[in-house]
Amino acid sequence: MEQQILVFVVLAIVFGLYMAWGIGANDVANAMGTSVGSGALTLKRAVIIAAVLEFSGAFLAGSHVSETVRNGIVDPSVFAGDGASFMTGMLATLLGAGIWLQLASWKGWPVSTTHSIVGALVGFGATYGGIGAVHWSEVSTIAVSWVVSPLLSGIISYLIFRFLLQTIFYNARPLRAAKRLAPLLVFLVFFILTLTMVFKGLKNLNLDLSLPDAFAVASAIGLAASIISLWLVSFVRVDPAPPAAETADLVTNPRLVKALEKATKQLERAKLAAPVRLKDDASDALEDVRRLRYEAQRHYSFHTDSSDLQKVEKLFVYLQILSACFVAFAHGSNDVSNAIGPMSAVISVAMAGGESIAAETPVPLWVLGLGGLGIIVGLATWGWRVIETVGRRITELTPTRGFCAEFGAATTIVLATKLGLPISTTHTLVGAVLGVGLARGIGAVNLVTVRDIVLSWLITLPAGAALAILCYYGLDLLI
Repeated sequence: MEQQILVFVVLAIVFGLYMAWGIGANDVANAMGTSVGSGALTLKRAVIIAAVLEFSGAFLAGSHVSETVRNGIVDPSVFAGDGASFMTGMLATLLGAGIWLQLASWKGWPVSTTHSIVGALVGFGATYGGIGAVHWSEVSTIAVSWVVSPLLSGIISYLIFRFLLQTIFYNARPLRAAKRLAPLLVFLVFFILTLTMVFKGLKNLNLDLSLPDAFAVASAIGLAASIISLWLVSFVRVDPAPPAAETADLVTNPRLVKALEKATKQLERAKLAAPVRLKDDASDALEDVRRLRYEAQRHYSFHTDSSDLQKVEKLFVYLQILSACFVAFAHGSNDVSNAIGPMSAVISVAMAGGESIAAETPVPLWVLGLGGLGIIVGLATWGWRVIETVGRRITELTPTRGFCAEFGAATTIVLATKLGLPISTTHTLVGAVLGVGLARGIGAVNLVTVRDIVLSWLITLPAGAALAILCYYGLDLLI
């Protein structure tokens, strides 16, 4: 019996590390994907920063109490008196979810690690205790997040990016407009990210701040940061305004570009529908509008490459990196539980002689450390695959667009947490990137990549369940 318990403990550590590796390989793209894709960070720097913050979040603010059956997905009473089957099932859950995360990471699919572990729990729970052992209402709530998470974050990020376009990029003096707007943006960023940290990243430390207290703390931090930013941006040099005639010659209003694009499409349809006697006139009009559109686009392209807008993008680099750091810390503190939860549950039951199954089990510091270490290794080895998808394959990102996506995702997390809406961090970030892409038109989005990502989301729960069932039967034969 002692030898069997030792086997359970060793396998729990190995499979827990494997699951943590999968989290690092897949989920850390939530924090760093947009920063790498926009060029704000190199992949090497992103890995180093994420490694430090993910480990810090996992070790310093990770949950010290782990639910035996996460989120009440499976009724714990079905395992009463059968500690061996329970431990085997938790091992199968870790292994099944880990295999799915490795496969998804290899394909570059950003999937939810929480949904992976939940799917694995459903598979094991239904296999052992029957369909009735699974709390399907909880599972259906998770399914709702497939729609809520990307839709809400996509809308918020779309609106944020459109606001920046109107106030900064469509302005004849974009850098001057950015300097005016910077203190407000910095306040909002620190306000939202502080709330994200309180509600998500530090909740495991039992810092139970009431909503008014949390708002007061976030407002104070945001105001202090805003004052500092006001001083810092004063050092940013704004070039003198060019003569009005020169400005009019070099800069095209983006609204004109869009209007001419629409006019071109309408004239193309008109040419097809026109009778023979009007074909030549329609062709001439179409060629004139196409020429005007080309000139407008050429001048607007010149404008977007101007030194002013390059300086604007540099301002947003710092905001984007800052938001990525907050998200990385919060992610490490929360999602490490997907690996250490089942692992600590197995170790706890094994140490109790394989009999006692508690609803909650303590998580030793060394287990938190192992979870954080596994995340770092996963990020350093395979993390680039999903980072590439999130940062470069959905839509083209700049620091401004990446900031809008990160900020929109963080805002969504805060709203959903307090409203009690089910969300997935992965789905939230992908939806935010998609929203930023759609703000520039459907043509700016890689629809093939989006299709593949959505399909991977839909099969995560059943894939995790099927793999956990296979692993359960395999382990049951071997142990």
